[in-house]
Parts: sequence; C-alpha cells; structure tokens
Amino acid sequence: MTESSVREFKMPDVGEGLTEAEILKWYVQPGDTVTDGQVVCEVETAKAAVELPIPYDGVVRALHFPEGTTVDVGTSIIAVDVSGGAAPAPAPAPEAPAEPQEEPKPQARQPVLVGYGVAASSTKRRPRKTAEVPAQPAAAAIQSEMNGHGAVPSAPPAPVPAAPAPVGAQERPLAKPPVRKLAKDLGVDLATVTPTGPDGVITRDDVHAAVAPKAPEAAPAAAPAPVAAAPAPASYDIAREERVPVRGVRKATAAAMVGSAFTAPHVTEFVTVDVTRTMKLVQELKEDKEFTGLRVNPLLLVAKALLVAIKRNPDVNASWDEANQEIVLKRYVNLGIAAATPRGLIVPNIKDAQDKTLPQLAGALGELVSTAREGKTSPAAMQGGTVTITNVGVFGVDTGTPILNPGESAILAVGAIKLQPWVHKGKVKPRQVTTLALSFDHRLVDGELGSKVLADVAAVLEQPKRLITWA
Repeated sequence: MTESSVREFKMPDVGEGLTEAEILKWYVQPGDTVTDGQVVCEVETAKAAVELPIPYDGVVRALHFPEGTTVDVGTSIIAVDVSGGAAPAPAPAPEAPAEPQEEPKPQARQPVLVGYGVAASSTKRRPRKTAEVPAQPAAAAIQSEMNGHGAVPSAPPAPVPAAPAPVGAQERPLAKPPVRKLAKDLGVDLATVTPTGPDGVITRDDVHAAVAPKAPEAAPAAAPAPVAAAPAPASYDIAREERVPVRGVRKATAAAMVGSAFTAPHVTEFVTVDVTRTMKLVQELKEDKEFTGLRVNPLLLVAKALLVAIKRNPDVNASWDEANQEIVLKRYVNLGIAAATPRGLIVPNIKDAQDKTLPQLAGALGELVSTAREGKTSPAAMQGGTVTITNVGVFGVDTGTPILNPGESAILAVGAIKLQPWVHKGKVKPRQVTTLALSFDHRLVDGELGSKVLADVAAVLEQPKRLITWA
C-alpha cells in the first residue's frame, strides 16, 4: 500500500453554509471494508442529524476523530485505502488527524473551503515554516507568515522589531468567516492570535483562548495561589450537578435567538378570543371523509387563519436586508412550525403554504411534525421561512412573548384553549377561549399593520366561516 492509494474523506457541508458538525456515531472501524455509498457515520449539524456515505470502495485505514468530537467542515475525518489491500497493522493515532495526510506533498495540497471539494483559486496556501514563532511577537510573526497573496518573506526575523512601519501592508491572518465574526464579536484582533489549525488557520478555540483569563499563569508568581483559581463558574454542589456541552441544534438555536433578540426590535401584542366555533369545526372536519388519515387539530385552523390574515395584509410577510438597507416583500409564505425535539427546538417550514388547500395543509403539518419528532428533519426544510407559529398551549401555557425566528418578520404564539366564563349573546356562558400573541419586527411592521394581522387571525378563529368569505 502506498500513500497515493489512501483517500481522505473530508467533513462535507451537509447544509447551506454550515461550518462544523459533531460526530455522533461511527458505523465502521479501521480494517472494515467499505463500498461507494455506504453510510460510515452519523453527524449532527446545527440543524439536524445526518448520515454520511463514503464515496470510495476500499478498506478503512483510520478514523481521525472519536465520537462526540466537533469537526470543522473541510477537515478529513476518515482515511480509506482504495488499493484493495488489507489495512495496515499499526493504525495511526486518532488524535493526530492533520499530520499524516498533509506532510507528504505540501505544495500539491489546496485549501478546502466551506462545502464539498477544493477551491483552485488564488487562495492557495504555502506550507508553514517549521520554526516555532508563536512564543514571542505573535502578531508580527503570524501576519508575515500567513500571506494569502504574495510570497513568503525570505529575510530572517530581524525586521520583526520594526513593526510600526509595515502596519498597512501586513498580511491577513488565515481564518474562516465564522471565526472572523466570532473574533469581531469578542473584540479580538486576529493578528494577535496564535493559530493551531492546519496550515496556520485560526480556529474558534484559538479565539476563545485569546480572551480566556490568564489566571493559571499568574498563580505561580503570586503567593496566594488559591485566590487565583476563584473566578471559576459558581457551583454549590458539584456532586449533584451535571454539565451538558452546548452543541448542534441547541447551540445554533441559542446563537440564533440571541442574534434575533438583539438585532430585530421586537413588539408583541396580545388578544384573547372565543374559539368555540373553531373547536366545533375541528370535530366536524375529523369526521369528514376528505380528512381521512390526516391529522386534524386546532393548529390546522390557526395556520389557515394566519395565511388568510397574511393574504389580507401582505406587507407583513417580509424580511430586512441590512446590507442593502431594503425591505424585501415576499409574495409566498413558507410557514414555520416550531417543534420541540430531543435535540432541541427546530423550526421546519411548509413551502408555499399559501397555495395549499385545507386537506393539503393538514397533510403537510402532519408530515412536518412526525419527521421532526423522529429527528429526520433535513436542513433544507428549515431554511427560507417567512413567518412562524409556536404552539405553547400544548404545554398548558396561556401565552408568551415569542422571539422571532432569524430573518422572519413575525411569529404567532397560540396559548392553551380552556373552558372559561365568557359573555356570549349578552349572557355569561362557558366558552372555549385562548390567547394569541404576535411578535413582529418593528423595522418592517408598524403597530397598525401588526394589529390588523393579529385581529384578522382572531376574527377567523372566532368566526371560521370567514375562511370562506375572506378567501
């Protein structure tokens, strides 16, 4: 077996623009024979769990990462010997994936960008010098070595002390766009960060390390060592506490919600409505042969009511383009439905929901919910949403102030439907009542428009015949 017969399978971008994935489970081990198209592992991205097929026939030579490891897109995760021979007896150490495949021919290697394949553009990287620079003047040394366009300076490190002169001409540190954004958010100058990734690429861990407190280094110099360890996270009973790493869907949801809450100016309005007639219609639809085998529940009619309200007030269905300072009005509705799953909250959406009949909408809702509960929702199903419904009533909650799904203009929360005393035709009677809450982006939707949309949803649920008269 030769090195040329070994193929490295890199972590692909299984979604659009995803930058990392966690290896959940390996289905093969070194020495196993694999065929083209065979699933070799399951990974969890920021959107869903996905099985990865191998594109080679051969014998597994090495697994570069153990289960539970989060790997950047474009990083090799498994090596396969395609020569047809048996796997070598001594398997390479799994914790050193980058070294074996990069050393033989560094000049022939091309940088892997986010997504499949390699980019044959002007962004070729030169092999890094083996001299260990990062110990002293990290900023000047890293910038001079990580040149994206010009040649490597051949002069010895003598000019390093004269840093002020070439400030404008210093080279950009190598880092992926998400890492640059993280550094910008944390206020970290990438020129001061020591890279640990392949070919001198700065990773997320490098950025976090740059802002991490230096307490352990200061402890030996200072006499009171125990005091230096004090800034640890507060903990009251370690024996009865559990720490859960934030990964995958939950990590992406947290980042998205923070970004949405502090980017879009939220406004939330509420209305309490008598939905007794809607509940009666739900029962009638369950007995209708047109809905045989379909899931019929109040959420179906809430979704239809929201679609009718959007049709009557189309400007609510929009998004904000920050780069161009434009409002993008959308003449289609990709209706998102917030779904709680074992991996966290996800929001798949029904494409072109405005064109679906009530039975078609029922079928789409049923398929969306069952797929989400099985953890099989695809990344494509969670992209391109325009407005969202979250049903907090299934948990017995009356209402809430929902946070917008990033990039969307509005989200409707539906509370629990309860039998309550209500004035109906001049008399107090027990009626089925619920509270609706509509949060919207005030940059896109003013108070009048938001109020009209919420009032229309409530009116349809109070008098379902408006589904006909307003359609």
